[in-house]
Amino acid sequence: MTDRHDVSLQDVYAARARLRGHILTTPLRESAWLSLTANAAVLLKLESVQLTNSFKIRGAMHAALRLAQSDRPRRLVTASAGNHGRAIAVAAARFGLTAVVFTPATAPETKKAAIRRQGADLRDEAPDYDTAERLARDYAASESAIYISPYNHPDVIAGAGTIALEILEAAPYVETIVVPLGGGGLASGIGLVIKNAAPQVTVVGVEVEASRPFSVGIAHGAITMVDVRPSLADGLIGNLEPGSMTFDMVKRYVDSLVGVSEDDLRAAIRGLAGEEHVIAEGAGAAGTAAVLSGQAARPGHQVAVLVSGSNIDLGLLSTILGNR
Repeated sequence: MTDRHDVSLQDVYAARARLRGHILTTPLRESAWLSLTANAAVLLKLESVQLTNSFKIRGAMHAALRLAQSDRPRRLVTASAGNHGRAIAVAAARFGLTAVVFTPATAPETKKAAIRRQGADLRDEAPDYDTAERLARDYAASESAIYISPYNHPDVIAGAGTIALEILEAAPYVETIVVPLGGGGLASGIGLVIKNAAPQVTVVGVEVEASRPFSVGIAHGAITMVDVRPSLADGLIGNLEPGSMTFDMVKRYVDSLVGVSEDDLRAAIRGLAGEEHVIAEGAGAAGTAAVLSGQAARPGHQVAVLVSGSNIDLGLLSTILGNR
């Protein structure tokens, strides 16, 4: 376990070695539909079929494994829109740790139910993600537990970075990688690897219009509180915690930021289901939405798009698929 506030390429390689046997190497699959739409060679990195149906298990498993090998307290606490909390619950159970997960009351029931099934102590009274994060940090401080941020933690970021290693190995000529951007842990890990191992590759971060803390903060030169609106991409909304290491990492490693609308997300979810037979939640479809809306793929380039998760309530999915 580490309290360092930096992450290196070597840390990502070490994370991959530690995670071997604990997570899946996910498919990188050509999308004829998106390739035709974007006039590019588009590949889908399907973290939606990862354990817990989200990339979040990479960082959560890595952080929990490191804690289990240390003499630190063995109670984990986190805040989550759902996927990180589920991943922490699974990882804690695997390594004999206990977990307390704070989520917004509005978190999708499919995510909350999965957290409960894994035996974690779910606290879902917060009205929004920012409040859940504050409650989780206060609880960790008062109970001498270890707070594992879903994004602002070196072990979580290093775990997420292992995705980039898989992409580079499977598609060494990739020219652009499109990454959903919420708290920035995923984009930080992937960007770190790309800019150190393949700096010619462009990294595009995709925010939702309902929550753009990176775009606003970078424009202001510092982390800035933004008004957060509801979104289908519940995993991408919320403010950054003060001093988050991901703010500087995204500034350094992500080449451009784009924003997608709720209509863009609906079109991407429908398209992935209808054209690719891939189920994606709102956050998981953000990269696809950016390609569909013409913001993320240059014609003629080879583009890898993260489908970061598939934990969407069936009722919501049915509504989206039924509303053409």
